[in-house]
Amino acid sequence: MDLLQVQCKALGIKIPETEYRFHSIRKWRTDYFFANVVRRKSLAVEIEGGIYTRGRHTRGKGAEKDMEKYNELSIKGIYLLRFTPDQVRKGIAALTIQRWIYEHS
Repeated sequence: MDLLQVQCKALGIKIPETEYRFHSIRKWRTDYFFANVVRRKSLAVEIEGGIYTRGRHTRGKGAEKDMEKYNELSIKGIYLLRFTPDQVRKGIAALTIQRWIYEHS
């Protein structure tokens, strides 16, 4: 188990699946996936690395491809939360996921 999964378990949240493939043609994956976590609502979680070092997620082409992927999640009715690695380390991501679950219950 990685850090986010351990944090979720400690908060009593169902442990998410990692590298979930949600699109068969494009082979897109989400970093974490909570299938039908609340009233048949699914939640994807993406960890965006390199945002302070001009990494892939902040440069033109990479950001554009991320938007295409994120839009496809929306079209499929999957909710999305995005975090930085630092937010995971600080526990902010797990607490936000917990809040999302509470707000959608």
